[in-house]
This record gives sequence, structure tokens and C-alpha cells, in this order.
Amino acid sequence: MRIALVRQRYNPYGGAERFVERALDALERAGAEVTLITRRWKDSPGRRVLSVDPPYLGSHWRDAGFARAARAAWERGRFDLVQSHERIPGCDIYRAGDGVHRQWLEYRTAAAPPLERFALRASPYHRYVCEAERRLFAHPALRAVVCNSRMVRAEIERHFGLPPEKLPVIYNGVDLELFRPLARSAPREPETSFLFVGSGFARKGLATAIRALAGLPKGKLVVAGHDRDARAYGALAGRLGIGARVRLLDGVEDVRPLYAAADCFILPTLYDPFPNAALEALAMGVPVIVSRRSGAAELVREGENGWVCDPDDVAGLAALMRVAAERARAGDMVAAARASAEPYGLGSMAERLAGLYARLMLPERA
Repeated sequence: MRIALVRQRYNPYGGAERFVERALDALERAGAEVTLITRRWKDSPGRRVLSVDPPYLGSHWRDAGFARAARAAWERGRFDLVQSHERIPGCDIYRAGDGVHRQWLEYRTAAAPPLERFALRASPYHRYVCEAERRLFAHPALRAVVCNSRMVRAEIERHFGLPPEKLPVIYNGVDLELFRPLARSAPREPETSFLFVGSGFARKGLATAIRALAGLPKGKLVVAGHDRDARAYGALAGRLGIGARVRLLDGVEDVRPLYAAADCFILPTLYDPFPNAALEALAMGVPVIVSRRSGAAELVREGENGWVCDPDDVAGLAALMRVAAERARAGDMVAAARASAEPYGLGSMAERLAGLYARLMLPERA
């Protein structure tokens, strides 16, 4: 079986990239010949990588140009199956790892001030993405959409009318050996340590997290992630009088020491299909506070392994952080957090992917 996987570029801190690499491993173990179609990827000895890198100016032409070039490449290659991680009409399988752009745009415009709201609605880029998304879901070649949460599946059903049988939910996988409570050996500090992991701070809700921390008399927030406006968030913490309690790191390749030192993971995201960081935190026995607009909320059992918050409710998040600080001292949530992550190991994800490929391909291609 010859399979093409499509992803525009490699981000060393991106959850989608980790999913692609795990999918590559699963497919190759099953005996498939897999080619990655991409602009650029990290050095991958032994991988079949087909580079398509048309020139572009701006986000709109970057995505549109890659879509045209990638589709031409997979049509020339005559693959048995094409799985795209980009919104490109004509693929067999689409992994909706970025969720539904139309849904995100609704949330974003509702939260924006009037001028920004107008700019978002008038943006040629957002119009292009929404149209590409519509054409993707309407294309007759599309046989399955891999959803990484029930939230995403419900959004696709609601906005585009796809039947449930075309929308398998395959949660992201976590390395349960790499991320485990036994690794939590870092010395504990007297004040509660909250951890925020994610890039793109506006969408991930960092401003809400900082404002909520300001409502607590003590405690610190460690932030691991990349954002070109990171200094603005440091300035916000300074204006709120908690500059010394907020530590802004850039992208961190190995986040395990940060989880090991954390009492609670927080991510009050405006919209997140399924953040890998929340699953990693649970696997390490760290309770989580996540937004109800996050697919990770589906793994939360309130008061047992974490809590669910509204993305724009600063006072509500602060109240949950106070509860988390009290429970952290007791240390009674570690086992429940770990147990909630155990069904989502890499092996489980690989098995479900392999089952999907077999179901789609074997009867027709034998």
C-alpha cells in the first residue's frame, strides 16, 4: 500500500507534527510505503520526503500555493491513499487536528473589539481558509475525517453536515513511558506552581491565566511556548503587579522537567481541538484546568483529575486555581490524573489508525 501524508511544514513544538510522526511509524510498521509531502521537515533519515515549496508572499498565497502543489504531487504519484493534515480538497482522509476554522473564527470575532472584529471578517486569508474548508468537506473523494475530540466531530456535523460514520474520533497519543508520575522528582517549592504550555498566546488564553493569577495572593505561573508578542504578556503581568511571579520561557523541547515541578497545568484556551500538553500533564500525574472549548475537557472528571473553566471567566479561573492550590498540597490527584491518560498511549492511537486504514483500503484495493 502506497500512502501519502501531507503537512506543510515542521514545527518542533507542534502537536500536529508529533501526530504525523506517530502516524508514519504506525503505517511503516504495518508494511505501508509512506511518502511525506511537505515544504520542509526536520532531517528524517530513511523517510520518503517529497518536497514541494512554491514561492509565496503572505499567508493566503502560502497556503493556496502549497495546496495546489501538494495536490499535483499526489496526483502524479498515484498513491493508494492520501491523508492530508492541511485543508486541501480531494484527499481521501483529512485529519482535523486544527479543528474547524469557521468555529474558531466565530469565537475569535465574538471576543474581539469592534475594529478587530471588522478586520477578521474582511480578511482575505480567513475567507480563503473557510472556503477551502467548505470545499474539503464537500468533496466526493473524502472518505473519512479523523477528529481528535468529540467536540471537533460535533462541530463538523453541525457546520458541514457530514455523517457520524465518516467522523472517527482518534485522540492524540502520549508516550506513557516518557511521561509518567515517577519522573516528578523535581524539588517542590513552598508556593503553588502553575504551568502553561502552548504557543500562540492569544488563542491559548494566556492573558486570562495571568489575570487570574493576579487574583491569588501567592503562587507563580511558568509559561512554555512561543509567541512573537511575548513581551506584551510580560508587560501585562508587570502592570498587574505580578511580574516577578510570571516566568516566560520560549519554546521548550523537553517539557518534562516543567511538568515535574508543576502543581497544576492550566490552559484557558479560546479554542483548542485537543492540546497534547494537557494529555502529557495528566500522564505525569499533574491535575489540569482546561477550557470547555478544548477537546481535552472530555478527559476531565471534575475534582478528580482536574477542572473545566470558561475561557473568558477570570474570576472563575482564579477560584479554580485556589482549589487546585489546596488540593496540590494534599497530593491526592496524581493517581487519578495518570489513570485518565492511560487509555491514550501511542500504541492505542496507532492501532486505531491502522484499523481505519485497513477498513478504508483493504476491501477496495485487494
